[in-house]
Amino acid sequence: MIDQKVVVLATGGTIAMKYDPKLKGLVPACTGEGLAAAVPGLGEVAPLEFIQFSNIASPAMTPQTMWDLHVRLEKVLARDDVAGAIVAHGTDTLEETSYFLDLLHKNLKPVVMTAAMRGADEASPDGPMNIYCAVKTASSEQARGMGVLVCMNETLHAAGEVSKTHSANPATFESPWWGPVGYVDVDKVVVRRKPVNSVRFAPKALTARVDVIKAMTGSTRDYIDFAVSQGCQGIVIEGFGRGNVPPPMVSGIEDAVKAGVAVVLTTRAAGGRVLDVYGYPGSVTDTRRVGAAMGGETSAAKARLKLMIALSEHPEIASSRDALEKLFDV
Repeated sequence: MIDQKVVVLATGGTIAMKYDPKLKGLVPACTGEGLAAAVPGLGEVAPLEFIQFSNIASPAMTPQTMWDLHVRLEKVLARDDVAGAIVAHGTDTLEETSYFLDLLHKNLKPVVMTAAMRGADEASPDGPMNIYCAVKTASSEQARGMGVLVCMNETLHAAGEVSKTHSANPATFESPWWGPVGYVDVDKVVVRRKPVNSVRFAPKALTARVDVIKAMTGSTRDYIDFAVSQGCQGIVIEGFGRGNVPPPMVSGIEDAVKAGVAVVLTTRAAGGRVLDVYGYPGSVTDTRRVGAAMGGETSAAKARLKLMIALSEHPEIASSRDALEKLFDV
């Protein structure tokens, strides 16, 4: 056992839920202490401290709640008696919260996100083992300097790469194309690679609104115009393949950029970069010509959070396609 504490911040999610016969579904029921009490041997890994940050289902997470969680975490990690922290979270938005926190996390101490696909009172719940492995990781030297990690099924993923890939299976979290960064074994935490090209920010507050628009066959500029009319500072467009969009969207992108709105292109594909390899109407070459920025490999959901944070710190880059691409295409 190490001398320093691992702080457990509980936010809710399925990991903290039990079945309610009246509502006929899982509902928030367990505290952080209650979750830990169900994990044999957890107290032998590190001294624990518990913070009940919230007890909500993860679809109720908002960027502002993520910001407040970041502020709380960084205060905790600044203490000399703390080795690291874990965050118990719901699975639906786990990849977004972990990425948001990673974009702001500059402390070498690890933050490990974990969750469960089965409720606390279901047969063979996966939460206890996930918590055990997360605490083990947060207390390890191997996890220092790795940023925010996601620990599920004894496997460690980088926050920028991980995705929920199945709606129900406990083996849902994967890092498409790149794979996990390590795993938790019986005797130690094993790290096989470190995340590269991480970009981090330090805004004083979360101020920018960013919307996501998914390109569909036959899409026009209507949703782009609506987003601009609602006062957003940025728009992330999830395009096809290399990031291409239906031609009728291009004029809307052009007018949004002229209005000072940052437009970032992403792809609905699970892997690969956005790139201007085509020259037809609606291609990335076409939309870059009118000011849209290529979003690299980042998913639309994560790109939204990154653009939100970036514009909150540097609102002036909204009108600079090249500056945006330096942040996204890394």
